[in-house]
Amino acid sequence: MTAVHRALCGALLAAVSMSAPAQSDYPNRPIRIIVAFPPGASTDIVARLLGAKLTEAWGQNVVIENRPGAGGNIGTQAAKRANADGYTLLMNSSAMTVNVSLYRNPGYTMGDFTGVLQGPTTPNLISVHPSVKASSLKDLIAQARSTPMSYASSGTGTTPHLDMEMLFRSLSKVDITHVPYAPATAVAAVAGNQVPVGCTSLPPAVPHVQSGRVKPIAVTTIKRSPILPNVATVAESGFPGFDDYTWFSVFAVAGTPPAVVSRLNKEISRILQLPDVKERLDAQSLVFTPNTPAEFAGTLKAEVQRYAKMVKESGAKVE
Repeated sequence: MTAVHRALCGALLAAVSMSAPAQSDYPNRPIRIIVAFPPGASTDIVARLLGAKLTEAWGQNVVIENRPGAGGNIGTQAAKRANADGYTLLMNSSAMTVNVSLYRNPGYTMGDFTGVLQGPTTPNLISVHPSVKASSLKDLIAQARSTPMSYASSGTGTTPHLDMEMLFRSLSKVDITHVPYAPATAVAAVAGNQVPVGCTSLPPAVPHVQSGRVKPIAVTTIKRSPILPNVATVAESGFPGFDDYTWFSVFAVAGTPPAVVSRLNKEISRILQLPDVKERLDAQSLVFTPNTPAEFAGTLKAEVQRYAKMVKESGAKVE
C-alpha cells in the first residue's frame, strides 16, 4: 500500500469514526420542530403533543416554532434551509403534497425532504351555520346553485380547500367563493355566521358541532367518523368512491442520516401509541397507523399524483 493509499484510507476511517458517534448518540442537543401552520391548528396540536413526549423520553428540549403562511409553504421553505442532521424537523399537513401542484412555485419540492412518519389522519368536515336551510350535501349544492354562496376553509392548499373545489366546481359545476382562513378560525367564522359554509379537518370543528354552533353536513372519508356517527359521508351523499382526509406528519431535511430518521420514526410511533396519547387523539377523531419511512415515501408519491389530478380537474390554482 502506497503512502497516498494509506492517507486516503486513514481519512475515510476518520470520517466514519466521527460520523458514527454523531448518529449513535442522537439527540445530544435540543430539537426544533417547525410547524407550517399557526398555533391552535391540528398540525400544531399534534406537534406540541409529540414535542412534550419527546422531551420526556430523550431529556432534550424540543422547541416548537410556528411558521405559518402561504398554505404551509413558508414553514416548509424555512425547514428546507436547515441542516440535514435531524435537529430541525418539519410538521406539516397533507397540504404539503397538494401545494406542489396547486402553486406555480411553492418554494420547495418533495425531494427536499425525507418523510419520517405519516402521523395521525382525520376526516374533513363540511359544515354550515344553523341558519342555512340545508341538512345534506345534496341540499347544500342545490342551494349554492340557486343562491351565490361562499365557504371558509382551513387555508389555501389544504385538503378541505381542494375537497370543496372538487365537489362544487368540478363534480357539481357550481360556482362557490373560497374564503381562506387559518385552520383554527375557519370553523369559528362559520359559527359566527361570517361565512355560511365551512370545510376543515375534524378536530377544530367537533366542539362547535357538539355545542350546536355549526351544523355538520358530511365527512370526506369513505367511512363515517366514530366521533360523529350520524353524519353521512360524501360518498353516501351522491359521490360514490369519494375519499379524502388530512394527515399531520413529520419530515426531516433530505440527506438526514437514515439511522437518525429510523430512530425518530420508532420513537414517534411509540409515542403515538401510548394509552394517554391515543386517548387524546381519539377525542379529536385522529387515527394513527404505524408505518415506516419507506412506507410513508410510497404514500407520499401516490398522494402527490392523486392531488395533482384533483387540482387539474377542479381548476384550482394559486400564483
